[in-house]
Amino acid sequence: MSRHFPLLFSPLTLRGVTLRNRIVSTAHGTYMASGGLANDRIGAYHEARARGGAGLIICEAASVHDTAIGAGRYAAAHTDACIEPYRRVVDRIRAHGAAAFGQLYHPGRGDIAGSSEDGTVAVAYAPSAIACERNQIVPRAMPRALVREVVEAYGEAAARMREAGFQGIEVMAHHGHLVSQFLNPRVNRRGDEYGGSQAARFRFLHEVLESVRGRLGEDMPLGVRVCADEMDEVGLTADEALSVCRAVERTGLADYLSINLGSTSSFRGGVHVTAPMAVPPGYIAPYARVIRSAVDLPVIATGRINAPEVAERVLAEGAADLCGMTRAQICDPELAAKAREGRADTIRVCIACNQACIGHGAKGAPISCIQYPESGRERSFLPRPRAARRLRVLVAGGGPAGLKAAAVAAECGHSVTLYEASDGPGGQALVAASFPGRAEFRRLAENLAGEARRAGAEILAGAPLTPALVRERAPDAVVVATGARDRPVSAGLDGDVATAWQVALDEAGPGRRVVVADRRLDWSALGAAEKLARAGHEVRLAVIGDVPGQNVPAGVRSHALGELHSLGVRVLPHLVLRGLADDVARFRHTLSAREVDLCGVDTLVLAEGPISDTSLEEGLADYPGIVRIAGDCLSPRTAEEAVLEGLRAGLIGVN
Repeated sequence: MSRHFPLLFSPLTLRGVTLRNRIVSTAHGTYMASGGLANDRIGAYHEARARGGAGLIICEAASVHDTAIGAGRYAAAHTDACIEPYRRVVDRIRAHGAAAFGQLYHPGRGDIAGSSEDGTVAVAYAPSAIACERNQIVPRAMPRALVREVVEAYGEAAARMREAGFQGIEVMAHHGHLVSQFLNPRVNRRGDEYGGSQAARFRFLHEVLESVRGRLGEDMPLGVRVCADEMDEVGLTADEALSVCRAVERTGLADYLSINLGSTSSFRGGVHVTAPMAVPPGYIAPYARVIRSAVDLPVIATGRINAPEVAERVLAEGAADLCGMTRAQICDPELAAKAREGRADTIRVCIACNQACIGHGAKGAPISCIQYPESGRERSFLPRPRAARRLRVLVAGGGPAGLKAAAVAAECGHSVTLYEASDGPGGQALVAASFPGRAEFRRLAENLAGEARRAGAEILAGAPLTPALVRERAPDAVVVATGARDRPVSAGLDGDVATAWQVALDEAGPGRRVVVADRRLDWSALGAAEKLARAGHEVRLAVIGDVPGQNVPAGVRSHALGELHSLGVRVLPHLVLRGLADDVARFRHTLSAREVDLCGVDTLVLAEGPISDTSLEEGLADYPGIVRIAGDCLSPRTAEEAVLEGLRAGLIGVN
């Protein structure tokens, strides 16, 4: 037990398996599987969290039947081929003192249903032939024989996981997947023994638990993951979820409940699968508390528990017995060790941007983190190499790229000085933090600055690095991370014009009727439109693409679009700005090529994106030392690319 967080670091025993603390890395897709099988990359990923002190690691959901498998980057446990790869992962987790559980699932009509290796749409199976809102798939109602076959498959998959060395098994009954579809009266319209009454709808889960318990025996923990509320008009309600939890307890088959929120089957519910930063940390607590007060089973609560202080509070309030801190440990695998040792102030706190964790799934890319790109890339970047020779390194720019480069170069053993022209580090992260619901982006800057300082880098604010100063100091290496600057307003626009950047920083005084012209489809237009609408302006948002925030992770975008709709912002897709004259903003429809005039415009706000600051790079074109370029000065993109490029740029003398 730690004196710093006594509840969080007290042990807990689940049916003979003692967890060293209450910190859980809950099941989540890594998108790293090879042909559905675990591999060394997955092993290294989970090993980092086990080494970092997690009490329990639950590996990602694995399909139990061939009707459940999607593309090969999703895990599978329905053939014996999974056993040996899983054994190697489990051995790496348990070697560091963490417990290793596996999770079993079938998507039914939701999530990855319908995906296939060749791009065609596979048949999805569900309790009834009712379409899924989010993926628009109309499933095939499962014949009774298939239902029973899948029930048996759960047990067979559990037996494989037991043979692989997992110490416990969790059944996924949440997020709108197959089990929760059976439980839901609006999705399950069956007329046989698996539908109709509440007891009949519960039958499938009950039989699954019996099948799994029969293969596990009496010595292994068995858990069930349930949403306290699927946060969706057609999803499981809070009352229905509570009834399910009570029914699970009455079976006597389960040893714990894992509680979260949301559903992958709907757009609104999808927001809460991994809640964005606009949702407060620890918001799961009231939902979990209702369930924990109604059952005697231990409860894991998961939902924006991003720091040990939040976790300790959740435990102290009686909302849970364990805390799922999944994204928190993607962002900082050493979170548990740092908290236990009294170094909580050095934890790299997750800001719930969702960009490189769940956001990578939509891109078909392995999981990572914008603040800590080493996540998911452990074999490439860890442990940090030491340079054979100590070099003098100057870093230009205190944005995300420069801060990460400074930290990494210092960790490699170099003497590092970072020059930042403004009053303090942060760069465009501070601009992003000025938009509604994005304040935690300030933490990104704080986390990276702290990382650089602890590594030994010196940070000089209000001190631009010039070509002359570089030549005067004659460093061995220069990292140019000068970022980008706000794009100037075109002189051809006749009227009151501001930029989204100016709106964010309160540097504009827009009139009552505002049109936001979005050419970036990122956070800038979404943020400007919401900020102006909340200030009482009448806002129209003209978008070059299909939807505002098209390049923003889906759940985060959905939350923002819901806010804009509630605020009365009018969204106009497929419009590109052509000009402004008096109070008329002129656009061209990107599909029909027709002219579209928006009249009654007091202020036009441009969300066109910044332009790279290449002045230092150009001034060092003939510099004889090492010069590396990283971040938006190379090309304006996002913080994710900036930090990753900063990491690579900082590896001087070792690659």
